[in-house]
Amino acid sequence: MTTFDQAVPSFAVHIPDVELEPEPLDPTQIVSGEPEVSGKVLWESADGTQLRGIWQITPGVVTDTEANELFVVVSGRATIEVEGGGTFEVGPGDACVLREGDRTTWTVHETLRKAYHICL
Repeated sequence: MTTFDQAVPSFAVHIPDVELEPEPLDPTQIVSGEPEVSGKVLWESADGTQLRGIWQITPGVVTDTEANELFVVVSGRATIEVEGGGTFEVGPGDACVLREGDRTTWTVHETLRKAYHICL
C-alpha cells in the first residue's frame, strides 16, 4: 500500500486507471457470492487519522462496520443498507456519507469503484 504524507506536492490521478492492490476481505463479512476487494491509499495524514484513496469491490453481498467516510462512486452500482437507518442506491456520480459505527450490508450489483476520504 502506497501512502503519501503532507510533504507530497499536490497531484491528480485518473481514478479508472489507478492500479489497485488486493485487500483481504474477512470471510465472516461475506453474505453471498465471492466478492473481492482492492484499493490504494493516495494520501494519509501524518497522524494516521485521515485517509484518501480509491477502493473497489466486485459483485456479491458483504457486511461492514463503517468509519466516518465520504465517498463518490466512479463506476458500478450497489445497494447499501444501514442497520436502523436508510437504504441507498449508489452509482456513478453519487456521493455518500457514512457515519462511524454504522453497520451496513452492501449488495454490489456491478463492480463498484469509489474515491473516498475517511476520518478515523
